[in-house]
Amino acid sequence: MRANGFTLVELLVAITVMSLLAAAVVLTLPPSGAGASDAAARFATRVAAARDQAVLTGQPLGVWVSPSGYGFERLEDGAWQPFDQRPFVQENWGGSVQALSATRVRFDSVGLPDRSADIALDQDGRRAIVRIAANGDVVLP
Repeated sequence: MRANGFTLVELLVAITVMSLLAAAVVLTLPPSGAGASDAAARFATRVAAARDQAVLTGQPLGVWVSPSGYGFERLEDGAWQPFDQRPFVQENWGGSVQALSATRVRFDSVGLPDRSADIALDQDGRRAIVRIAANGDVVLP
Protein backbone atom coordinates (compact mmCIF):
# COMPACT_ATOMS: atom_id res chain seq x y z
CA MET A 1 0.00 0.00 0.00
CA ARG A 2 1.45 3.37 -1.05
CA ALA A 3 1.28 6.31 1.33
CA ASN A 4 0.13 9.71 0.07
CA GLY A 5 2.86 12.18 -0.83
CA PHE A 6 5.97 12.41 -2.95
CA THR A 7 9.18 10.45 -2.73
CA LEU A 8 12.53 12.14 -2.33
CA VAL A 9 13.48 11.16 -5.88
CA GLU A 10 10.32 12.78 -7.28
CA LEU A 11 11.06 16.00 -5.39
CA LEU A 12 14.68 16.07 -6.58
CA VAL A 13 13.60 15.56 -10.18
CA ALA A 14 11.10 18.42 -9.90
CA ILE A 15 13.72 20.76 -8.39
CA THR A 16 16.22 19.80 -11.10
CA VAL A 17 13.71 20.55 -13.87
CA MET A 18 12.84 23.92 -12.30
CA SER A 19 16.54 24.84 -11.99
CA LEU A 20 17.21 23.94 -15.61
CA LEU A 21 14.27 26.07 -16.72
CA ALA A 22 15.48 28.99 -14.60
CA ALA A 23 18.96 28.69 -16.11
CA ALA A 24 17.46 28.64 -19.62
CA VAL A 25 15.56 31.86 -18.87
CA VAL A 26 18.71 33.54 -17.57
CA LEU A 27 20.68 32.58 -20.65
CA THR A 28 18.02 33.96 -23.00
CA LEU A 29 17.89 37.40 -21.39
CA PRO A 30 19.40 40.23 -23.44
CA PRO A 31 22.87 41.48 -22.52
CA SER A 32 23.10 43.95 -19.69
CA GLY A 33 23.60 47.63 -20.35
CA ALA A 34 20.06 48.44 -21.49
CA GLY A 35 19.31 50.54 -18.38
CA ALA A 36 18.94 50.30 -14.63
CA SER A 37 15.62 48.48 -14.72
CA ASP A 38 16.85 45.90 -17.25
CA ALA A 39 20.08 45.40 -15.29
CA ALA A 40 18.04 44.98 -12.09
CA ALA A 41 15.75 42.40 -13.72
CA ARG A 42 18.70 40.40 -15.05
CA PHE A 43 20.47 40.59 -11.69
CA ALA A 44 17.34 39.51 -9.78
CA THR A 45 16.89 36.51 -12.08
CA ARG A 46 20.50 35.42 -11.64
CA VAL A 47 20.35 35.83 -7.84
CA ALA A 48 17.16 33.73 -7.72
CA ALA A 49 18.89 31.08 -9.86
CA ALA A 50 21.85 31.10 -7.44
CA ARG A 51 19.47 30.62 -4.51
CA ASP A 52 17.86 27.70 -6.35
CA GLN A 53 21.29 26.24 -7.13
CA ALA A 54 22.20 26.39 -3.43
CA VAL A 55 19.07 24.41 -2.60
CA LEU A 56 19.55 21.94 -5.45
CA THR A 57 23.18 21.17 -4.65
CA GLY A 58 22.94 21.59 -0.87
CA GLN A 59 25.99 23.87 -1.05
CA PRO A 60 25.94 27.51 0.11
CA LEU A 61 26.26 30.15 -2.61
CA GLY A 62 26.76 33.87 -2.35
CA VAL A 63 26.51 36.98 -4.47
CA TRP A 64 28.69 40.07 -4.11
CA VAL A 65 27.83 43.48 -5.48
CA SER A 66 30.19 46.36 -6.22
CA PRO A 67 29.41 49.70 -7.88
CA SER A 68 30.73 48.38 -11.22
CA GLY A 69 29.28 44.84 -11.26
CA TYR A 70 28.55 41.61 -9.42
CA GLY A 71 29.64 38.01 -9.15
CA PHE A 72 28.96 34.76 -7.39
CA GLU A 73 30.89 32.62 -4.93
CA ARG A 74 30.51 29.26 -3.25
CA LEU A 75 31.82 27.69 -0.08
CA GLU A 76 34.58 25.16 -0.78
CA ASP A 77 36.81 23.61 1.88
CA GLY A 78 35.73 26.19 4.43
CA ALA A 79 36.55 29.23 2.24
CA TRP A 80 34.49 31.30 -0.19
CA GLN A 81 35.76 30.85 -3.75
CA PRO A 82 34.64 32.55 -6.99
CA PHE A 83 31.90 30.59 -8.77
CA ASP A 84 32.29 31.07 -12.50
CA GLN A 85 30.08 28.42 -14.08
CA ARG A 86 27.49 29.77 -16.48
CA PRO A 87 25.15 31.47 -15.73
CA PHE A 88 26.96 32.51 -12.53
CA VAL A 89 29.90 34.33 -14.11
CA GLN A 90 31.02 37.75 -12.94
CA GLU A 91 29.34 40.56 -14.85
CA ASN A 92 29.57 44.33 -15.10
CA TRP A 93 26.37 46.38 -14.88
CA GLY A 94 27.04 47.87 -18.31
CA GLY A 95 26.63 51.35 -19.71
CA SER A 96 26.35 54.03 -17.05
CA VAL A 97 24.53 51.76 -14.60
CA GLN A 98 26.11 51.43 -11.18
CA ALA A 99 25.17 50.03 -7.79
CA LEU A 100 24.92 52.66 -5.08
CA SER A 101 26.66 50.49 -2.48
CA ALA A 102 28.75 47.35 -2.20
CA THR A 103 27.26 44.37 -0.40
CA ARG A 104 27.44 40.60 -0.09
CA VAL A 105 24.59 38.13 0.52
CA ARG A 106 25.09 34.40 1.04
CA PHE A 107 22.41 31.73 0.68
CA ASP A 108 22.54 28.59 2.82
CA SER A 109 21.70 25.12 1.57
CA VAL A 110 17.96 25.66 2.11
CA GLY A 111 17.89 28.96 0.20
CA LEU A 112 17.79 31.38 3.12
CA PRO A 113 20.04 34.45 2.93
CA ASP A 114 22.34 35.43 5.77
CA ARG A 115 20.60 38.82 5.74
CA SER A 116 18.04 40.76 3.77
CA ALA A 117 19.28 43.43 1.39
CA ASP A 118 18.09 46.15 -0.97
CA ILE A 119 20.45 46.62 -3.90
CA ALA A 120 19.86 49.98 -5.58
CA LEU A 121 21.03 50.56 -9.14
CA ASP A 122 21.27 54.00 -10.70
CA GLN A 123 21.58 55.21 -14.27
CA ASP A 124 21.63 58.97 -14.70
CA GLY A 125 19.17 59.51 -11.85
CA ARG A 126 16.84 56.64 -12.78
CA ARG A 127 16.80 54.02 -10.02
CA ALA A 128 15.86 50.38 -9.77
CA ILE A 129 15.92 48.27 -6.62
CA VAL A 130 16.38 44.53 -6.16
CA ARG A 131 15.17 43.30 -2.79
CA ILE A 132 16.46 40.06 -1.26
CA ALA A 133 14.02 39.27 1.53
CA ALA A 134 14.83 37.41 4.73
CA ASN A 135 12.86 34.38 3.45
CA GLY A 136 14.97 34.18 0.27
CA ASP A 137 12.53 35.86 -2.13
CA VAL A 138 14.19 38.04 -4.77
CA VAL A 139 11.85 40.77 -6.02
CA LEU A 140 11.78 44.04 -7.92
CA PRO A 141 9.51 46.25 -5.75
